[in-house]
Amino acid sequence: MIKVIYEDNHLLVVVKPINMPTQEDNSKDLDLLNALKKYIKEKYNKPGNVYLGLVHRLDRPVGGVMVFAKTSKAASRLNEQIKNNLVKKTYYAVICGNLSGKGSFEDYLIKDEKKNISYVSDKGKYSKLNYEVIGNKDNKTLVKINLITGRSHQIRVQFSSRDYPLYGDMKYNKRAKLNEQLALFSKELEFIHPVTKEVMKFSVDLPNAYPFNLFS
Repeated sequence: MIKVIYEDNHLLVVVKPINMPTQEDNSKDLDLLNALKKYIKEKYNKPGNVYLGLVHRLDRPVGGVMVFAKTSKAASRLNEQIKNNLVKKTYYAVICGNLSGKGSFEDYLIKDEKKNISYVSDKGKYSKLNYEVIGNKDNKTLVKINLITGRSHQIRVQFSSRDYPLYGDMKYNKRAKLNEQLALFSKELEFIHPVTKEVMKFSVDLPNAYPFNLFS
């Protein structure tokens, strides 16, 4: 069951389940986009195909708050906000090692599409995030992250390149184990409503699961 936290004629804001693909991939597992189209079709008894605009993505292992557009006009306006860095995305992550204080990471990141991994390269796209440490425990750190740019695997790459890989990250943490869950969660989302122009803010609880519950 997907939790819907806000819905009107233009928007659908939901909590993406952990380990569900945002959109259809090679696994052919049920993805969030198609599940929500089915939800709209059944709720409103809509004939034919349902439009739902995907304006941002979360990696499959990452859960948390996401917004979808129910009209092409809303999608276009939200995409414009994302392009102009007007959408505020706040993530929480548990990283390996003890980090302190707050700061920014700035890099140029490039993606290897064949291997589906990103890395730091002078030939890449400018990437920036701001972070603030919330707590430390058992050689792990809970970090609040404001994503300024939205590159593929950006948070995971920028922290791992500084030897602070995310807990459970099978792609970028060499010490991660098979049974560990990637500790990255989209906790807060803020944007301007594409029609009413109202500032919309949404916040959801962190998972009550290890390693997030170390800090509760």
